[in-house]
Amino acid sequence: MAHPPRQPQGLKAVYGATPPSLTAVRLPQLTLHEDGPALTLHLDLPYPADPPRKWAAQGFDTVRIELAFTGLGALTLHGFGTEMTADVALTAAGDGVAVHVTAPETTVEAIARTVHLAALRAYARE
Repeated sequence: MAHPPRQPQGLKAVYGATPPSLTAVRLPQLTLHEDGPALTLHLDLPYPADPPRKWAAQGFDTVRIELAFTGLGALTLHGFGTEMTADVALTAAGDGVAVHVTAPETTVEAIARTVHLAALRAYARE
C-alpha cells in the first residue's frame, strides 16, 4: 500500500516512525461535502502498542482518524453496507492522489487534488 509522501506529525507522535496499516480498518462513516468538493473517510485504526498516557488512563482502545480529500475530480461508489471493514489504498494520481476503498459490499474510488489528516482522536468502543 502506498502512503502519502509525509506522515503527519499527529500520526508520528502516536505510532512512531511506522505508520499504521490501512488494511482491514473499520469505516464507520463516509461523508461527501459540496464545498471543495470534498470526501471525508472516518477510519478506525489499530490501537498503538505504546499509546499516549492520557489515552491509556481513560481506557481508550480505538484510534479514529478523518482523512479529508479535497478538490475531487472523480468519485465512484458501488454498494454500501453496515459494519464495514475495508482496505484503503492511497496512490499518486498526476498532481493529486487517488483513494481506493475496498470492502465486502462496497467499493469507493476517488481522485482528489489533496489529502490531509483532518482529525485524530481516541475513544473506547462499547
